[in-house]
Amino acid sequence: MGLEITYHPGLYLGESMKGRKLEKIKKKLENRPLFSGVFIVALSGNAREQLEIYSARQLRWHYYAKYPPYVVGIAGNHPEAVGLVVQITEECLRSRGDCALKEYLKC
Repeated sequence: MGLEITYHPGLYLGESMKGRKLEKIKKKLENRPLFSGVFIVALSGNAREQLEIYSARQLRWHYYAKYPPYVVGIAGNHPEAVGLVVQITEECLRSRGDCALKEYLKC
């Protein structure tokens, strides 16, 4: 399969991801997303939305071969991924004074 996923330089990791081998997880996401067992926080491709949370299993969809995600966070489960979105939002609000998450993460 070999997706060409782009990762945020300051990749956010959920608590269950800390201490795990990040490079191994990335390889699984790119080559065998069905077996990665993680959730992804990615920039939304939709102009009206900012971030998306989805199971890495969705990376098998043909859509992602054509439009690979820009991953900003990796979590072990959905509630943990929601926690990452909250963390990113709070950091953005402190740093910029607004919630323009896409702009904040691209800087």
